[in-house]
Formats: sequence, structure tokens, C-alpha cells
Amino acid sequence: MRKSLAPSRAVRPIAPLLLLLFGITFQPGRSQNPVPPQSPETRASIHKNAPELTSHDAPTTFSTRVSLVMVPVVVRDRAGKAIGTLHREDFALFDKGKPQVISKFSVERAGETAMVVQTTVDENAGEKPSGPPPPPVANHFVAYLFDDVHSNFGDLAQARDAARKQIADTLQPTDRVAIFSTSGQTTLDFTDDRRAIEETLLRLRPRLRQVVNPCPDISYYMADLIVNRNDRFALSAATLDTMACMSIQFGAEEIARSTASQMLSEGDYETRLALSTLKDAVRRISAMPGQRVLVLVSPGFLLLDSHRSDETDVMDRAIRANVTINTLDARGLYVSPELDASKRATSYQAQRLKSQYLRESAFAEGDVLGELADATGGTWFHNRNDLDQGFRLIAASPEYTYVLGFSPQNLKYDGAFHTLKVTLKNPSGLALRARRGYYAPKHEVDPKQQSKEEIREALFSREEMKDIPVSLQTQFFKPSDIKATLAVLAHVDLKAIRFRKAEGRNRNSLVVVSGIFDRNGILISATEKTIDMFLKDETFAARTAAGLTVKTSFDVTPGNYVIRLVVRDSEGQMMTAQNGVVQIP
Repeated sequence: MRKSLAPSRAVRPIAPLLLLLFGITFQPGRSQNPVPPQSPETRASIHKNAPELTSHDAPTTFSTRVSLVMVPVVVRDRAGKAIGTLHREDFALFDKGKPQVISKFSVERAGETAMVVQTTVDENAGEKPSGPPPPPVANHFVAYLFDDVHSNFGDLAQARDAARKQIADTLQPTDRVAIFSTSGQTTLDFTDDRRAIEETLLRLRPRLRQVVNPCPDISYYMADLIVNRNDRFALSAATLDTMACMSIQFGAEEIARSTASQMLSEGDYETRLALSTLKDAVRRISAMPGQRVLVLVSPGFLLLDSHRSDETDVMDRAIRANVTINTLDARGLYVSPELDASKRATSYQAQRLKSQYLRESAFAEGDVLGELADATGGTWFHNRNDLDQGFRLIAASPEYTYVLGFSPQNLKYDGAFHTLKVTLKNPSGLALRARRGYYAPKHEVDPKQQSKEEIREALFSREEMKDIPVSLQTQFFKPSDIKATLAVLAHVDLKAIRFRKAEGRNRNSLVVVSGIFDRNGILISATEKTIDMFLKDETFAARTAAGLTVKTSFDVTPGNYVIRLVVRDSEGQMMTAQNGVVQIP
């Protein structure tokens, strides 16, 4: 039996972005009839006569590893080039100033994963099909997320034109591009269709609130100071502006307070919309099997304390899926608010106070771009007008990224913020960029859910893991010129895994997930099988010597496909993941 994990084909890549997303969930099987209590004798009889090998669609619950905090680090030399020659002992990591043991360490190189063309047998002809080699497999995915909610027309148009030029000049056969917007009104799923990319970019336009010369003019930053922080100076500036623009003396403070409350609500909605769309974009690109870069083009947006847990969730999702978030400040070189001729004239005193808050707001809004880039080992391009150069820099991942993992000791589930610091024991002129911190969870992670998520992440990765010896082969059968059945065969070497003795049997379970992706890296279908092994002693040696072959079939059309195979066992918690490319003529 098998369990189909394929997304619905009825969902088309249209706005909003959520319609592009598909999730893979592994739901345990449910018994429809209650089972009455059994005596010890009955249970012993059942165990004695139980089959030694069963296959079903209910996943096994794995014991999970201790939760790790993953910290991407990029180290550059004096010339700005990322280096990849350092080792675990070269780094020191601190959580709230306390040194931590780096329990996981890896060096990731951009574009390092190689794809192997599988020996695919045509069952009709009984031999490997002849013909030209398959085209290059998509392995570099870039998602551009344009903030059309916070950007004005001029900034968005300049950024859009720079992105068009960069994509037109650099798009390679192995590249795929997606276009998203924070409003969800402009969307294109991953493709190498240059015309579709061009047309989608040209549809970008600001979706922000169109208010000309608002009276009073209160920013989201000032509204937070007035309403949440009871800042009398901010309230005074808003009151003076109200008096000037409305030509009133009485009731100005009440109007300023009311306007501040309205702006706080609207600003909160826009920030949550940006974070939600960013999270959706991370989910979407996480499902692409290869190198993943998310480019956020935005003037920045203000994060309040209530938004920080959502920001951390975005960072953690990106880090665990090996998604690099590069950010570009669409405002370019910072311009002092006193030089903005579009602003309505007001009293000198009100303008002086408001200019101070505008400067503070601009820096606070930009901080989120730096935080997202630093957290994921990305690049923050800001305070520069050369957007062409900016897009050239941020459309690529650093050549080398170190990933440091540690298990926080005595971690309290209180949602508190933990500052992180990573240093080099011998800097010698090297510059380092690393994640700034993380928020502690508010509750323990569900082990069942985490194990499912680990398998899902492995399916959508291109990383090769070889804890368990597994050989991958494919076969296909063509009943017609437009239909084919593709079989994925995974042969597992059982001698390499550990069995547990229970009820006189040798026990272990395997979860085998096979996925098939199209030429653009989009999942077509995936199937999960769980194999429960409950082997008697007299058959254990023969079964482990022969190994186990698991076959999964997919109905496809002729074409080129990427296969992803993931195998995990319950006792040793070991995992193997392999890639393959098949061509069906």
C-alpha cells in the first residue's frame, strides 16, 4: 500500500501566494473500530503469529534528536571573498554571553551537489533507451519577493528595472526564477520562461495606502511611541502638526491620539502581511530541490515586540531549509527627511520633531532587512544607489557558508530572546557575519511532528546523506506514446542498521519516501511507505543478508525528471537521501 503526497493539480500558480504553496503531511492511520482490551495470553499469541514483514501507509514515530539552534556563518577575506577552509575548532559561539559547545558543524558550498543520471530500463525494449542526454537539471532557484505594500512607485520601479536587467543578463539553463509580492497580487511560480518573467515584473506596482498630504501626518513609528510607549514628545509633535494643518487650537491632542491609534492598527496589519508573505515564500522555495536564494526587495518595515516571534519563525524555517535570504533596500541612498519636497509644510517646531522621528523610523525599518540577511548568511545591500550592482550581488549565495549547531543548556520555554555571538579564535583580518540571536520556544516541540518535518525537509533538499547503504534504480513502461509508468526501486542493505529485540523478534521500521520533480524542480508526486520488520531469529540472518527492495510507481508522461529518495529507520534514527535524473523518451 502507498500514501500519495502529491499536491492537487487543480491549484494553479495565481495570486495570492498561498495558492502556490503545498504542504506534505504524514497523517497516521486511524482505526475505525475500537479494540477491546486483550489478556497477556492473547497478546503473546498475536506476537507469536504476527507476520515478519508488513508494509503500510502509517508512518512510524521516531525519537528525535535534541533540538538544535542552527547558526549560519559567512567568513570573508580582505577582498570580500567568502572562504571555506576553516574548521569547527576555529569558531567560538556564545549564547547570552555563555560559551556553547558546537555539536554540529558543516561547510556548505554553493552549487556543490551533483546530479547522477540513473540507468533507466525500458521494460518494453529490455534495455537502456538511446537518444540525446537529458538537458541540464534545474539546481539554482531564486525567488524575488517585492514589497509592494511599503514601497513607493519610484523606488519599486527602479528596483524592478534593475531586477529585469540582472535576470536577462545572467539566467542560466540550470536557473529557475519566481516572482512574488507582499500584497500577493503579482505572482509567478518558478520558471525559466524569460517572457513570463518580464511580463510579471512589468505588472509590479505599489499597493500601499494612497493618502495625499495626510493631516495629521503620523507614521507607524510615531503611532507606536504614542499609543504603546506613552511618549509625550511624540504626542506633542503630532499635536502641533494637527494644530498647523487643521488650523485649530482646541481638541488637537484628541485628534492626534485617535489618528495614532488608527495608524498603529494599519501599520500592524501591513507588517504582519509582509511577514506572512515572507514566511510563505520561504515555504515555497524550501520545496525546491537545490540551491535556494530568496531576494527580499523592500524599503524595510517596522517590527514591534509583538512581531518578533514571527520574524524568528521565518529565520528558523529558512535556516533549516538552507534558504539564504538576501535583502536589498529599495530606497537606495538615504535622504534626510528635511530634503523631501513632497512633504506638506507645517510649523517649524513640529517639523523639527517629526524629522527626528522619521530618521529613527528609517533606521528601524531597515534593521529588519539586516537581521534577516545576517540570520541566514545572506547579504544586505543598503544605503547605495547602484541597484544594478546590488542585484548582481544578492541573486547568488555566498560560495561558502558554515553552519554551526548547538543545543542550549537548561533552555526555558519562555519565549525570551537569546543574543548570539560568533567569533573567530584567530581573526587575522577576516570579517565574519552570523545570526544575531533567536527566541526560545514557548513550549516543547512535539517529537512526532518534528520527525515528520525532518523527513519532509530531506525530501525537498538536494543534500546527499548515506547513513544507510541504499542503491537506487529506475524502470519505466510505456503503454502509449503519451503515457508511462516510472518505477523507483530502493534496495536497502539491512546489515547496516540496528534491530531491537522485542517479544522474541528482531524489530525495526523503515520509512521510504520517493518523490518525482519536473524540469523546473516542482514536485509532481511523492509517495511514503512504512515497512515494519518483526523478524524471527531463524529468518533474521537470511533476510538481513538479502536486503530489502521497496518499489514505488508513478504515472507520468514522457520527459525528464529528478528523483529524490529518502530512507530512515526507527531504531538507529539514521537517514539516507539520494538524487537521480531519469529520461523517458
